[in-house]
Amino acid sequence: MDWKRLVQFALLGSSDLEQYAILLVRVSIGLFFAVSGANKLFVASGMKLIYETLVKAKVPFPHQTAYFVSSVEFVCGSLVIVGFLSSPASAALLIDMSVATLTTALSTLPKGLSRLNWLDDFFYLPEVLYVLFFIWLICSGPGKFSVDYWLAGKLRS
Repeated sequence: MDWKRLVQFALLGSSDLEQYAILLVRVSIGLFFAVSGANKLFVASGMKLIYETLVKAKVPFPHQTAYFVSSVEFVCGSLVIVGFLSSPASAALLIDMSVATLTTALSTLPKGLSRLNWLDDFFYLPEVLYVLFFIWLICSGPGKFSVDYWLAGKLRS
């Protein structure tokens, strides 16, 4: 066993595996948003739930906003899955989740928490994790296993 290589892997990871990690995260989060958006767009109970959530959050034009948000999640999630226009799609979903955090998710945090406990609960919100994933995907790019990577290669030739 090559201990030096094992220690280097433990300390630095492996750039050989990085593309597979990007693919896994991109497809997983894209699937989540595409399915979530589809459930809101094409299933009456899903649309009703997002509409009620928007009304409760006092978002203007809740009916139109529900269709808009659901469409963004479905279309952009689908784009992220295949890695086509990944950065703009990730940016749109990042904005979607930032607004969801500010309008809905923050209100679920208990009142009167210490700053440390509030921060702990804040980072436990799934919307915050999604925002971080989208920042990472925008910065890392969609990876080698994407339509964007293929198109960029065609542009270079």
